[in-house]
Amino acid sequence: MSRTIKHVLIGGVIIMAMAVPTVAPANEKDRKLTIVNPQTLYDPTPNGYSTAVIMPREGRVAYISGQGGQDSTGALSPDFAVQVKQGYANLRAALDALGARTDRVAKLTVFVVDHDMSKLGVLTESVKEMFGEALPAQTLIPVPKLAVDGMLFEVEAVALLD
Repeated sequence: MSRTIKHVLIGGVIIMAMAVPTVAPANEKDRKLTIVNPQTLYDPTPNGYSTAVIMPREGRVAYISGQGGQDSTGALSPDFAVQVKQGYANLRAALDALGARTDRVAKLTVFVVDHDMSKLGVLTESVKEMFGEALPAQTLIPVPKLAVDGMLFEVEAVALLD
């Protein structure tokens, strides 16, 4: 093989090796959610949610089905506040089973039967108790009925996994 061809081949290998992208392992900071509450919009944090949450580029996402207020036997209390408390306990159990933390929940969708403003305080208190300062983006959808008779509340979540 001629000297010129050898240099071209070796040079090509070096160029190819330099062009191969390397992926650095993500550090803890790279796996955090970014909460965005623009100052030009109404501050939603007193109501227990954030305007937007940015998921990091690297990471697996879990979609958690709606968790209602049923206890482990499937029983439902007729009391809205009890169902909300149990629904968030069920969501926490689902997160724990996935190895997810509450500060990695990016989005909640809450469904409330016959919603009125008297229920908002219960919802706000429960979400703040569970999420603290790391309030997910959230949508509340009033509905006439849910999947099971007597069910008054349901919460679904999107979470980032480690």
